[in-house]
Amino acid sequence: MAPSHGISGVFRRPRPVKPSAGQESVWDYPRPPRIEPTPERVVVRLGDRVIADTTDAVRVLETSHPPVYYLPLSAFPAGVLVPVGGTSFCEFKGVAEYFNVVAGGVEAARGAWMYPNPSQGFEALKSRVALYPERMGSCEVDGERVAFQEGDFYGGWITQRIVGPFKGGPGTVGW
Repeated sequence: MAPSHGISGVFRRPRPVKPSAGQESVWDYPRPPRIEPTPERVVVRLGDRVIADTTDAVRVLETSHPPVYYLPLSAFPAGVLVPVGGTSFCEFKGVAEYFNVVAGGVEAARGAWMYPNPSQGFEALKSRVALYPERMGSCEVDGERVAFQEGDFYGGWITQRIVGPFKGGPGTVGW
């Protein structure tokens, strides 16, 4: 593979961490991404309130990224997701729309997004919402509090089950 060039010079492919038993490497995830249903229990809190509690999530898995969990709209109480202006574009999933997340006297500005008209192959995301875990009070997967993916654009959820290195932090632009 020929080296690619990033903003700061020659790109060096990161060295993937070898997963232990029961772990997944983000470097084994596909590109384009894959949607995978998961039976895991996902609980999200904002302020002093649980704003979602579901076992009906899907994960989007993409090379070099921690999974992004998408929860059904029906998992959120009325008034928690407040539409806001602005969109972004994913070459695979299409146009994303954003929400402020409001609960318990706390507002997470642009803390959630969804693809209301996803691209072909990503129709399963149509009625699902993803959240930036760093903007929530907490996000849990099967009782484990998740860490968030570095950077201010991606919304990956990191558990002990996932190994990297992960795109998003300083020096990862060209990955």
